[in-house]
Parts: sequence; C-alpha cells; structure tokens
Amino acid sequence: MNSLYLASGSPRRRELLTQIGVPFTVVSAAIDETPLNHEPAVAYVERLACGKATAGFVALGQTAGVCVLGADTAVIIDGRILGKPVDQADALAMLMALSGREHEVLTAIALTDGRRCETRYVSSLVRFRQVSVEEATTYWHSGEPQDKAGGYAIQGLGSVFVAGLNGSYSAVVGLPVCETAQLLAQFGIPCWQNLTVR
Repeated sequence: MNSLYLASGSPRRRELLTQIGVPFTVVSAAIDETPLNHEPAVAYVERLACGKATAGFVALGQTAGVCVLGADTAVIIDGRILGKPVDQADALAMLMALSGREHEVLTAIALTDGRRCETRYVSSLVRFRQVSVEEATTYWHSGEPQDKAGGYAIQGLGSVFVAGLNGSYSAVVGLPVCETAQLLAQFGIPCWQNLTVR
C-alpha cells in the first residue's frame, strides 16, 4: 500500500483526513498562490491543489510507494476569487460583500505519486445572513478570519453568519471527504484503515 502524505498546514484538513481513517504524515509545500490573469476559479484551485501535491512530493525526494495529497479552497463572489484577507480592512470588505448573499466555495484536491497528478473539485453554495460592520469587526478581532479564504470559517465562530448551505460541508471546511476517499482509492489507499473486521 502506498504511504500518504498531506501537503497542508491546515488543522481542519488533518482532522477530516483522520476522520475517514486514513493514516498520513504532513509535509511542507509552500507555493505561490497568486491567481493568474483571467484564470477561471476552477482552474485556479485545481492548479494550486496539484502544485501543493507536487511540491510536497518533490520535498520528500524521489520516493517510490508514496502519494501526496494537496488541496485548495477559494471563495467566489461576483466572479472574484476571495483569498485570505491581508488586513482588517480587507476582511471587513470581504464579509460585507458576502453579507445577505449567496456565494460559491470551490475546493480542489489533487493526489500525485510522482508519475501522475489527478485532481477533483467540488462546488458548494453558501448563503450568509446580513452581517453588520460591528459583528464583522468583532469577528476579525477573534483572530479566526486571518488565514481563511473569504475571511471566515464555517466550522468555527463564523458559522453564525451561515444561513444555508447547498453542497458539501466538508468541502467548505477544506477537504471534501467523499471525493477524497474516491481519489485515494484510485491510488490504492483505502479509508477506514483503523477499523478491525470481526
């Protein structure tokens, strides 16, 4: 069986991968996350997911029997990709843009064994209630939005803004577990490895 490495520093992705019973080791894979000119959002998240997986594989050295999983999540509103806020003003602008509206969350996953890099993406729609500037400011000072795409975390304090979700909750958190399990299976890595059959 191939050994799995996760090219992500996200605690949420680690938790979701652990949740489906897949052992893994974290590997560092820093890449430039700047969108290309006129790059479609789907192409952007797939490129970054594959880039992270590939960078993680390269960091390990040329190793047989190893697979590296990368992932990327982007929040899309009015055709714009909202990345991680650079400061408080940026975060508040994002939250005000999302307030009272529906937006798209795209998460791509990529798995490489050094010979091929297979990707999948999941699109989900999230609807926010109206958010006041005061709430957004208080939320910023909690520290949670600072490293989150779109400036919020659906699994954290930001959940109070979410009035509805059409799609995959785990994908919005950062790792679509259904699609991840299917992709891992294609590379010979089963889920539920922690279960004992009686």
